[in-house]
Amino acid sequence: MRHNVSSQRSVVAGSHLGRSAPSRAVASATRVGVAVGLVLILAACTNPAPAPSSSPSETDSVAPTTTETPAPALALQPAASAADNQAYFDSVASTVTTIDGRSFVDALTAAGFDKTQMEVTFDRTDADLAADTIQFAIRFNGECLLGQNGPASGGYHSAVSALLGSGTCLLGTTRSIDW
Repeated sequence: MRHNVSSQRSVVAGSHLGRSAPSRAVASATRVGVAVGLVLILAACTNPAPAPSSSPSETDSVAPTTTETPAPALALQPAASAADNQAYFDSVASTVTTIDGRSFVDALTAAGFDKTQMEVTFDRTDADLAADTIQFAIRFNGECLLGQNGPASGGYHSAVSALLGSGTCLLGTTRSIDW
Protein backbone atom coordinates (compact mmCIF):
# COMPACT_ATOMS: atom_id res chain seq x y z
CA MET A 1 0.00 0.00 0.00
CA ARG A 2 2.14 2.60 -1.21
CA HIS A 3 0.62 5.99 -1.82
CA ASN A 4 1.70 8.27 -4.50
CA VAL A 5 3.02 11.28 -2.60
CA SER A 6 3.37 13.42 -5.67
CA SER A 7 -0.28 13.00 -6.60
CA GLN A 8 -1.30 13.97 -3.08
CA ARG A 9 0.83 17.05 -3.29
CA SER A 10 -0.74 18.10 -6.52
CA VAL A 11 -4.21 17.67 -5.06
CA VAL A 12 -3.17 19.63 -2.00
CA ALA A 13 -1.52 22.28 -4.16
CA GLY A 14 -4.56 22.39 -6.46
CA SER A 15 -6.90 22.71 -3.51
CA HIS A 16 -4.80 25.47 -2.03
CA LEU A 17 -7.40 27.94 -3.23
CA GLY A 18 -10.11 25.38 -3.12
CA ARG A 19 -10.71 25.60 -6.88
CA SER A 20 -9.33 24.27 -10.04
CA ALA A 21 -7.78 26.60 -12.63
CA PRO A 22 -10.99 26.91 -14.76
CA SER A 23 -13.17 27.75 -11.75
CA ARG A 24 -10.65 30.39 -10.59
CA ALA A 25 -10.95 32.08 -13.98
CA VAL A 26 -14.73 32.11 -13.70
CA ALA A 27 -14.50 33.58 -10.19
CA SER A 28 -12.11 36.30 -11.37
CA ALA A 29 -14.38 37.17 -14.28
CA THR A 30 -17.34 37.33 -11.91
CA ARG A 31 -15.47 39.70 -9.60
CA VAL A 32 -14.56 41.94 -12.52
CA GLY A 33 -18.17 41.87 -13.73
CA VAL A 34 -19.45 42.82 -10.28
CA ALA A 35 -16.93 45.67 -10.04
CA VAL A 36 -17.90 47.00 -13.48
CA GLY A 37 -21.58 46.74 -12.53
CA LEU A 38 -21.02 48.73 -9.33
CA VAL A 39 -19.15 51.42 -11.26
CA LEU A 40 -22.04 51.68 -13.75
CA ILE A 41 -24.62 51.85 -10.96
CA LEU A 42 -22.71 54.57 -9.14
CA ALA A 43 -22.23 56.50 -12.37
CA ALA A 44 -25.96 56.37 -13.04
CA CYS A 45 -26.68 57.78 -9.56
CA THR A 46 -24.63 60.92 -10.01
CA ASN A 47 -25.87 64.02 -11.77
CA PRO A 48 -23.22 65.37 -14.07
CA ALA A 49 -22.87 69.15 -14.16
CA PRO A 50 -24.59 70.67 -17.15
CA ALA A 51 -22.31 71.73 -19.95
CA PRO A 52 -21.77 75.47 -19.93
CA SER A 53 -23.78 77.33 -22.49
CA SER A 54 -21.80 79.27 -25.04
CA SER A 55 -24.36 82.07 -25.09
CA PRO A 56 -27.19 83.05 -22.81
CA SER A 57 -30.61 81.97 -23.92
CA GLU A 58 -33.96 83.65 -23.39
CA THR A 59 -34.79 81.23 -20.59
CA ASP A 60 -31.65 82.15 -18.65
CA SER A 61 -32.40 84.71 -16.02
CA VAL A 62 -30.54 86.27 -13.19
CA ALA A 63 -31.95 85.22 -9.84
CA PRO A 64 -33.35 88.24 -8.04
CA THR A 65 -31.38 89.23 -5.00
CA THR A 66 -33.32 89.37 -1.79
CA THR A 67 -32.56 91.88 0.87
CA GLU A 68 -34.16 91.76 4.24
CA THR A 69 -36.17 94.81 5.07
CA PRO A 70 -34.94 96.12 8.38
CA ALA A 71 -37.50 96.23 11.15
CA PRO A 72 -38.96 99.67 11.52
CA ALA A 73 -37.36 101.71 14.26
CA LEU A 74 -39.32 101.82 17.47
CA ALA A 75 -41.17 105.07 18.02
CA LEU A 76 -43.77 106.47 20.34
CA GLN A 77 -47.30 105.83 19.08
CA PRO A 78 -49.42 108.36 21.02
CA ALA A 79 -52.77 107.07 19.77
CA ALA A 80 -51.94 103.39 20.36
CA SER A 81 -52.37 101.36 23.54
CA ALA A 82 -49.85 101.04 26.33
CA ALA A 83 -49.16 97.47 25.20
CA ASP A 84 -48.38 98.72 21.69
CA ASN A 85 -45.85 101.16 23.18
CA GLN A 86 -44.25 98.78 25.66
CA ALA A 87 -41.39 97.81 23.34
CA TYR A 88 -40.52 101.48 22.84
CA PHE A 89 -40.82 102.13 26.58
CA ASP A 90 -38.45 99.18 27.19
CA SER A 91 -35.99 100.35 24.56
CA VAL A 92 -35.70 103.72 26.31
CA ALA A 93 -35.80 102.64 29.95
CA SER A 94 -33.39 99.71 29.54
CA THR A 95 -30.65 102.06 28.34
CA VAL A 96 -30.64 104.08 31.58
CA THR A 97 -27.47 103.15 33.43
CA THR A 98 -27.86 105.25 36.56
CA ILE A 99 -30.45 103.70 38.84
CA ASP A 100 -32.28 106.80 40.06
CA GLY A 101 -35.77 108.09 39.41
CA ARG A 102 -34.75 111.30 37.71
CA SER A 103 -32.68 109.44 35.09
CA PHE A 104 -35.68 107.31 34.11
CA VAL A 105 -38.07 110.27 34.00
CA ASP A 106 -35.62 112.37 31.95
CA ALA A 107 -34.93 109.56 29.45
CA LEU A 108 -38.64 108.81 28.95
CA THR A 109 -39.45 112.53 28.61
CA ALA A 110 -36.69 112.95 26.00
CA ALA A 111 -38.22 109.99 24.13
CA GLY A 112 -41.57 111.78 23.88
CA PHE A 113 -43.55 110.44 26.82
CA ASP A 114 -45.61 113.00 28.75
CA LYS A 115 -43.85 113.92 31.99
CA THR A 116 -47.11 115.06 33.59
CA GLN A 117 -48.38 111.46 33.33
CA MET A 118 -45.34 109.92 35.06
CA GLU A 119 -44.88 108.56 38.57
CA VAL A 120 -41.64 107.48 40.24
CA THR A 121 -40.63 106.07 43.61
CA PHE A 122 -38.06 107.67 45.90
CA ASP A 123 -34.31 107.16 45.39
CA ARG A 124 -33.73 106.89 49.15
CA THR A 125 -35.54 105.05 51.92
CA ASP A 126 -36.97 106.61 55.09
CA ALA A 127 -33.73 105.49 56.80
CA ASP A 128 -31.78 107.53 54.20
CA LEU A 129 -30.37 104.46 52.48
CA ALA A 130 -30.17 104.15 48.69
CA ALA A 131 -33.28 102.40 47.37
CA ASP A 132 -32.44 98.94 46.08
CA THR A 133 -35.00 99.27 43.28
CA ILE A 134 -36.70 102.16 41.51
CA GLN A 135 -40.22 101.90 40.10
CA PHE A 136 -41.57 104.28 37.51
CA ALA A 137 -44.80 104.43 35.56
CA ILE A 138 -46.61 106.36 32.86
CA ARG A 139 -50.37 106.70 32.66
CA PHE A 140 -50.94 106.04 28.97
CA ASN A 141 -54.35 106.06 27.26
CA GLY A 142 -56.17 104.67 30.29
CA GLU A 143 -53.50 102.06 31.13
CA CYS A 144 -50.15 101.96 32.88
CA LEU A 145 -46.68 101.33 31.50
CA LEU A 146 -44.74 100.10 34.53
CA GLY A 147 -40.97 99.86 34.85
CA GLN A 148 -38.67 98.67 37.61
CA ASN A 149 -34.90 98.51 37.82
CA GLY A 150 -32.35 97.86 40.53
CA PRO A 151 -30.30 95.11 42.12
CA ALA A 152 -33.17 93.86 44.31
CA SER A 153 -35.39 93.31 41.27
CA GLY A 154 -32.74 91.46 39.27
CA GLY A 155 -32.37 94.23 36.68
CA TYR A 156 -34.90 95.86 34.41
CA HIS A 157 -38.50 94.60 34.12
CA SER A 158 -41.66 96.10 32.68
CA ALA A 159 -45.36 95.39 32.46
CA VAL A 160 -48.62 96.89 31.28
CA SER A 161 -51.49 97.06 33.75
CA ALA A 162 -54.82 98.74 34.35
CA LEU A 163 -55.02 101.98 36.27
CA LEU A 164 -55.60 101.59 39.99
CA GLY A 165 -58.90 102.78 41.46
CA SER A 166 -57.06 105.92 42.58
CA GLY A 167 -56.31 106.77 38.93
CA THR A 168 -52.60 106.17 39.49
CA CYS A 169 -50.25 103.37 38.52
CA LEU A 170 -48.05 102.96 41.60
CA LEU A 171 -49.20 102.17 45.13
CA GLY A 172 -48.23 104.37 48.04
CA THR A 173 -46.56 107.74 48.13
CA THR A 174 -44.50 108.64 45.08
CA ARG A 175 -41.89 111.29 44.46
CA SER A 176 -42.94 114.69 43.14
CA ILE A 177 -41.66 115.22 39.58
CA ASP A 178 -40.97 118.94 39.86
CA TRP A 179 -37.93 119.45 37.65
